[in-house]
Amino acid sequence: MAQDHNLLSVETVAKRFGNRTLFQNLSFGLAEGEKVALIARNGTGKTTLLDMLAGGDTPDEGRIVYRKGIKVEYLPQEPQLDGHKTILDQVLDVDNPLTGAILQYERALENPEDQEAYQKAFEAMERHQAWDFENQVKQTLGRLGFHQTDQAIHTLSGGQQKRVALARVLISAPDLLILDEPTNHLDIAMIEWLQEYLLQKQLTLLMVTHDRYFLEQVCSTILELEGEELFRHPGNYSKFLERKAEREAAEAANVDKARNLHRKELDWMRRQPKARGTKSKARIDNYHQLKEEASRDLGEQDLQMKIKMTRLGGKILELHNVRKSFGELKILNGFTYTFKPGEKVGIVGPNGVGKSTLLKLITGQEELDGGKIVLGDTVRIGYYGQQGLHFKEDQRVIDVVTDIAEYLPSQGKGGDISASQMLERFLFEGEQQYTYVRKLSGGEKRRLYLLTVLMSNPNFLILDEPTNDLDILTLNVLEDFLRTFPGCVMVVTHDRYFMDKLTDHLFVFTGPGQIRDFPGNYSEYRRTAAEEAATEKLRSQSLARSRAPRSAGPSAKSDSGPKTQLTYAEKLELQELEQRLEKLESRKAEIAQAFEEEASDAERIATLSQEMEQISQELEEKEMRWLELSEYGG
Repeated sequence: MAQDHNLLSVETVAKRFGNRTLFQNLSFGLAEGEKVALIARNGTGKTTLLDMLAGGDTPDEGRIVYRKGIKVEYLPQEPQLDGHKTILDQVLDVDNPLTGAILQYERALENPEDQEAYQKAFEAMERHQAWDFENQVKQTLGRLGFHQTDQAIHTLSGGQQKRVALARVLISAPDLLILDEPTNHLDIAMIEWLQEYLLQKQLTLLMVTHDRYFLEQVCSTILELEGEELFRHPGNYSKFLERKAEREAAEAANVDKARNLHRKELDWMRRQPKARGTKSKARIDNYHQLKEEASRDLGEQDLQMKIKMTRLGGKILELHNVRKSFGELKILNGFTYTFKPGEKVGIVGPNGVGKSTLLKLITGQEELDGGKIVLGDTVRIGYYGQQGLHFKEDQRVIDVVTDIAEYLPSQGKGGDISASQMLERFLFEGEQQYTYVRKLSGGEKRRLYLLTVLMSNPNFLILDEPTNDLDILTLNVLEDFLRTFPGCVMVVTHDRYFMDKLTDHLFVFTGPGQIRDFPGNYSEYRRTAAEEAATEKLRSQSLARSRAPRSAGPSAKSDSGPKTQLTYAEKLELQELEQRLEKLESRKAEIAQAFEEEASDAERIATLSQEMEQISQELEEKEMRWLELSEYGG
């Protein structure tokens, strides 16, 4: 199967764990410049396949062939980094002479008294023409939220370490980039930047992601692994949905035809005498083939569930002048809102601004600084947190769920909904319900945790990043469930598609302590925000022109007229100001996130508060100077 234009060829590959076959006879190729996504259910071996392609595992059968001399980089779901290295050292730890020159130069800057070392480092930068590359490195790190690049890896959270690993594989500029859930732990702004980055770069890409807008914008091909069979769909996510629907319709027609024939053949088999000739034997063999085809499960038996939850009363959830700060950082500064029945609210904002803190305040995991939260007597909250649930590894899936409840009350005609039926609805079918928890994949465990929350029969769901590690099929099931869920929903998610499909309106964290209530979904908010930004820019430019001093007339000397353009030195100053402002804002966001993560460390909070105060003061000064210069240079 290997072809000259392929960077990678996978030839009849198989992988098994004990008696379980993940996949077999798997064959596909990746052409140069192709951007491919792999879609499959959790537990079917997506991560195992990527690990094999990256050389971390070997197939039981078949072979994996790379074009000679190509450079491959792999981003796993849980990268293993060197905890003793700094962010910059880790990111530049790639086989590239440019990175060595940059590291040498950065270390020389830390020791300015060593002029000889600085001169050697400067010459190495010149020799390799590494100045532009250094800017690319810092820009990539900045986009992913890192400006203090001398931090040690062991001081970072798991999500931050995933972003460091992502920066490293992007900066290494490979011929083939393999990414396993690259959008996990990125906020929406970072995801949109990564989306544009991958579109602009001339690289070959293979990734697993559940972000459907990302699939729509980035992918040129989608590989679908279903029932140990691989289907190739040219085009993006929309094209994939069309082709999958066409295939399933054709399969359904074939199954219906097989079932009709099966009924006739079954009648014939029952009427047959014991002695059978050659023709009869052929017909019997054909009958068994028809039986197998007719009994195929197309996965379309949609279990209609109308949950009968505890009815919400007149008072649901009220937030009155709620205030919360970590040191100098304001999370909520007098937020007030009253929930109405059936509302579905999305919460939007960069990492570290306090989205999860708002949920923890409502659920009583964090204490208020001021104001009050009033919960109605009839409200039963179901909370799904980022940390997940710690299961007993030796427990079976069905027992995990029945420990919460054996049945859910239903409004439907078929009676109450059993734990087994709920498991089926969330794609734990047949024997898998009796699988031990230790044998589940990470995504399957997240799905099981979600199900335990739903089995408690809440009428107010609070979901913190529920889409992480879930496959697209599970996301569709969850979306369908939540759209028909009669209670209230609050959700923090970086999945733009999920938010657009589900939410009625948004709480947008717009600044220190401020939340905007926006009536619409995320895409509508982005359009509105872009229009508002354009209007504000026009207004500012108009205001700047109206305030500019008028010329004394044609006879006036040039040096007495208004300033109309920047000097060269001022242009450089403006560029430096923009870079410094971006760094200050990013550091401010990092401190905000640290406030949340280290809320119990009083000494650390005091240090961070002092740094936050200094940053806020410098931001104000730099912004004033930037406004002054940008009036003439914008």
